[in-house]
Amino acid sequence: MSTLYIVLGVLVVIIVWAIWAYNRFVTLANRTKEAWADIDVQLKRRYDLIPNVIETVKGYVQHERGTLESVTEARTRAMNAQTVEEHAEAENMLAGALKTLFAVSENYPDLKANANFVELQRELSDTENKIQAARRFYNSVVQELKNALEQFPTNAVGKGFGFTTREFFELAEGEEAARQPMKVQF
Repeated sequence: MSTLYIVLGVLVVIIVWAIWAYNRFVTLANRTKEAWADIDVQLKRRYDLIPNVIETVKGYVQHERGTLESVTEARTRAMNAQTVEEHAEAENMLAGALKTLFAVSENYPDLKANANFVELQRELSDTENKIQAARRFYNSVVQELKNALEQFPTNAVGKGFGFTTREFFELAEGEEAARQPMKVQF
């Protein structure tokens, strides 16, 4: 009879642990979705600011149409990205295009003195900081989920219930210029 109680006790402990592990994976998966939603909100804010910047710059930089078109094209590509990897690649292109735009604006003193342009630069800079913070949070949650899916014995529960890892939201390898924070202040 005591052997039966021991077996039942061990079985109960295993079941309770499996329930705990499953619930932990559900929590991690939901936190990952929430973290991506935070990034998505900041990216949308950034995408919404860019047309205002372009309109403000357009009146001053008549001879820089190619720069404006590259920013517009990069914004469109970023908005249409579907996967985390596509988002990262598109965001690198957009950051580069914006840096070029702001570098070109250096040649137009009237533009640099425009209050609307200065405010848009401040908002973009603030948004860049929020994107960076949201990206760090997302990547830390993804790391936690990856660890749980790779460590024994929780990996058996995670894989058994079909939980999968997510991609990190990283900058492309070798793009040192893109790794620097966007400087939009004059």
